[in-house]
Amino acid sequence: MAAPIYVESLIGSVKRLRSPSSPLTSTPKDASITPSQRRNATVISSETSSSLRSVRLPKSVQAAYLAPLRRPPTHGLPVCDLQLRSYSLRNLEVYADFAMRAAYYLGLPAKGPVPLPKRIERWTTIRGNFVHKKSQENFERVTYKRLLQIQDSDSHVVGLWLAYLKKNQYYGVGMKANVFQHTSLEMEDGPEADLEAETAQIEAALGKQLTMLESQLESPEEVEGKLVDEPFKAAWGAYGPMGGAGGAPGAESRFQPVKVVESERGFAKRKERSEGTPEAS
Repeated sequence: MAAPIYVESLIGSVKRLRSPSSPLTSTPKDASITPSQRRNATVISSETSSSLRSVRLPKSVQAAYLAPLRRPPTHGLPVCDLQLRSYSLRNLEVYADFAMRAAYYLGLPAKGPVPLPKRIERWTTIRGNFVHKKSQENFERVTYKRLLQIQDSDSHVVGLWLAYLKKNQYYGVGMKANVFQHTSLEMEDGPEADLEAETAQIEAALGKQLTMLESQLESPEEVEGKLVDEPFKAAWGAYGPMGGAGGAPGAESRFQPVKVVESERGFAKRKERSEGTPEAS
């Protein structure tokens, strides 16, 4: 009976391990060369590597290995809130670092990146229909967020910063910006001068309409006289059943009672309905 194939492969591997290795002729190894350098195609000598280490890197390259620089704010007034979102944490961190460096070189005091609460979404779907309903599969999606805030800056420079970030947007990262504008409440010539100037502008714009309106308005004395006038109050229902002056002192004496005269025929009909006839009973 022939041996199985996997047994023959094991026996062959054991024979190869027991067989003596052929002598190899190799050159002596240099102790200064690391194993990673031996795997490379080009081998750099110790003298060349030491000379390369002595070369100073440019400042722009050195800054890539350090944390981004920041400019201190003067008053701490928020001008722009930039929110970054991504499903990949690596892409989000890279783009947030890029945005902070761009803000520094544009002279913007930036604060952040502040980690916001992540959003976790989960779904459960069936793998197939019909008899495979109990076979289900779960999916999860995590959204990471970072917040960058620009303070004490000009809105035009902030717009330039946002346009630069949009032009060099990193893949898989979304942006949402809220820009705030601040204006001063100080007046050059005082509040009275501004009010007089605005009044003159309104009068010039309205013209004849304002003068006609002033002629139709009543004086304060006339308005006060109408409020005290009794016929005026009665005409507008001040002393009616639902009027607001019903609780005024002496309001009952101002009502004029009206007598209701009922005819004999109507009185007889009402009496029959109340007592009831023997036929109807």
